[in-house]
Amino acid sequence: MPVGQSVVIVGAGVAGLVAARTLARKGFRVTVLESSATPGGCVATHEVAGVRLDAGAESFATRGGTVAAYLAELGLGGQIVVPNPKGAWVQLEGDAAPLPRNTVLGIPGVPLADDVRRIIGWSGVLRAQLDRYIPLVRVGKSTSLGDLVRRRMGQKVLDRLVAPIVSGVHSAHPDLVDVEAVAPGLLAAMGVQGSLSGAVMSLIARRGRPATGGRPDVVGGPGARSGSAVGGIDGGMFRLVEALVDDCERFGVDLRLGVGVREVRRVDMSHAAAAPAPTAEAAPADAAADPSRGPEVRESDATTADGVLSIADRGAASADEKPAEWMTVLDDGSVLGSNGVVVAAGFRAALTLLHGIDGLREQTSAREWPGSSAVTLATLVLDAPELDEAPRGTGVLVAEDVTSVGAKALTHATAKWGWLAAAAGEGRHVVRLSYGRGAPTVADPETADPETADPATFDPETADPAAADPATSEFRTQTQAPVVTRSDALRDASALLGLPLADSQVRGFALVEWRDSLAFATGGHRARVDALVEAVHEHPGLEVVGAWISGTGLAYVIDGAKVKASELAASLLSS
Repeated sequence: MPVGQSVVIVGAGVAGLVAARTLARKGFRVTVLESSATPGGCVATHEVAGVRLDAGAESFATRGGTVAAYLAELGLGGQIVVPNPKGAWVQLEGDAAPLPRNTVLGIPGVPLADDVRRIIGWSGVLRAQLDRYIPLVRVGKSTSLGDLVRRRMGQKVLDRLVAPIVSGVHSAHPDLVDVEAVAPGLLAAMGVQGSLSGAVMSLIARRGRPATGGRPDVVGGPGARSGSAVGGIDGGMFRLVEALVDDCERFGVDLRLGVGVREVRRVDMSHAAAAPAPTAEAAPADAAADPSRGPEVRESDATTADGVLSIADRGAASADEKPAEWMTVLDDGSVLGSNGVVVAAGFRAALTLLHGIDGLREQTSAREWPGSSAVTLATLVLDAPELDEAPRGTGVLVAEDVTSVGAKALTHATAKWGWLAAAAGEGRHVVRLSYGRGAPTVADPETADPETADPATFDPETADPAAADPATSEFRTQTQAPVVTRSDALRDASALLGLPLADSQVRGFALVEWRDSLAFATGGHRARVDALVEAVHEHPGLEVVGAWISGTGLAYVIDGAKVKASELAASLLSS
């Protein structure tokens, strides 16, 4: 039922689309503005050698069933698939081995297990086993994962098991990431179990599998290999975005692509009360308003300083329309008025927009947030029947001290997903390599997931290219994405897969650069986010969503966007 109120959402990544769908289903008129030409953020697609592939996130964490339940809402519940249980490998200097079973981010739940000893040796497993006997001391919430693992299990566990996974998934060394940010619940489980290995087994026992065909089976539970606590969609994760866009349009959401946002600000209601907001007819002809998109008023043509129209269906203001309380200024200078705004842009663009709102400058200062990193994904489509046996399982994570390989991770996509193997055809294989070990530091800024050891899976989404004012120009500083050639990718794929691959076998090659990636798990991130969210809530009608707010991984992003959108709806309806 229409509620006579409107919301503008800045950003059409998964968080923005989920928020839009949530609000539209509650009767709000919703306009989504996306600066790029395609929606979805890091859940993207491209075609290589005639095969449509995921260009970003290609799986989701199954814990809690959040993503599976949401996919079912969108009609994709029957399309959920699980990966090949072979799991991934780790590449060490001069050696390679399957990643052990029963781990969380490489931390072993059974330190004396043979598959752990295979990688860290007897001295390593005996040191790791001491975790069971070392007294448990209070661990601060801001403790780094690297420090925790080093103290409890030793350097070999950190260097050979944990660091390759954290670097491959989060683009950061374990010493730079908060435990709670990358492994929620691990510290609490330690308090109950009395050891780090006990906490790992406790978390593993709670892992769940998405319901496929109505079966509540468990995957990623005890005995599962690293990377198996994930699910995918038959055909690719990009189908989630397609289904979200279709459902948003069904509920009347106005999705505008290629529309950048310059500024978001609160309407001065004292000015608005002194003069009526302009009507749709008040916009001059040269304002280029599209009636099908709702009224647009050029900022320079507004009859009052802050009086702008609320968005209305089909360009006509309804009798029960509430006055606009927020203004969204587009790159072309036109203005959209609305009762609420959800900032769902990428990390840097969101900080830039929020920095321009009175009362949020301290919490969005560039000095307080980490710098950016960048990732390049290189995809090879190969005619290589010799890969049919999946010699390295579903992929390889590379230890930092390996100097002979430039990639940090490789996903053997056709070995991992049965649907993709069928689509590629007999003897044809898809491998994706990830380059770029970020090391963001404080003072500079779908889908990594704390339970996922999949290489090249969840590189964070790119930020929208919003213009930064001088006060926030630091937000635009970016690390350059690694330069990767076809020969680089082929050489690294050969080394990591343990088989020589020739250029004549290459049927397709593509590069995707995520230029504004960063490890959202860096030290103090949760405290910075909490302070910002608290300040945002001092501005009625304003919300902020996204992986950098809720946590990386689609489960966190979807749940966070739904909760924040519902809170905004309740606030607007009660005002």
